[in-house]
Amino acid sequence: MRLHKDVPAPGGKVSVYRHTTTVRVTHWLNVICVLFLVLSGINILAAHPALYWGSQSTFGDPWLRFDLTHWPKWPPVRDLATARNYHFFFAWVFVINGVIYLAVGFLRRHFARELTPTKAELRSLPQVAKEHARFHFPHVRRYNPIQQLSYLAVIFVLLPLMLMTGLTMSPAFNAIAPWMLDLFGGRQSARTIHFISAALIVLFIFVHVALVILAGFWNNLRSMITGRYVVDPEAPSSFAKATEDKTNPAGERS
Repeated sequence: MRLHKDVPAPGGKVSVYRHTTTVRVTHWLNVICVLFLVLSGINILAAHPALYWGSQSTFGDPWLRFDLTHWPKWPPVRDLATARNYHFFFAWVFVINGVIYLAVGFLRRHFARELTPTKAELRSLPQVAKEHARFHFPHVRRYNPIQQLSYLAVIFVLLPLMLMTGLTMSPAFNAIAPWMLDLFGGRQSARTIHFISAALIVLFIFVHVALVILAGFWNNLRSMITGRYVVDPEAPSSFAKATEDKTNPAGERS
């Protein structure tokens, strides 16, 4: 396994190898997929902008109704049939991309080493939250516990929920796994949960992009292009000491 050593950076800082090729490639594929999934998903919702609980649409009594009368029909997904085709295509690309990411992540222990917070990091959570509230974002080697828990929640809760509810809405898949309808309380409940999951993911993306900009846009963008992230060894941080638990003495990462 190739080791990527730390290298000196200007200003007494250090350039560390933070993102593997697999993480970077799957990340940018996800960006493309999510863009088309959101746009096509909204156009699909616009065809019937109401959500229900249960197995049937009670048209007169929706749980939530939207006014999408003036919502623009984003090209190239202007009509319902085309929007569905794009949505299904990019959904499967998204799923395959995610399976590759998960497989490589488990094989290389990415989730255990990079995204699982230590006890010390969990104890630092309140202080890290205070640092974020003050817009203080130290450039340190490891993800902070807010990032770790957020990524784990999206990867292992929201995205699987999106996939399962999406499949539950498919009559063809219902013939294969009818128990999914019972699990989510009906096709309309699955549609509502699918929407809520999608909305939470979009919210996560907005917060994620905002923090990328506030915490150092070029440093974060470069790390997702080249894999290299510049850290400040002297940066004060409530969770910096906890990162020593999972970083080897040589500062090398695989």
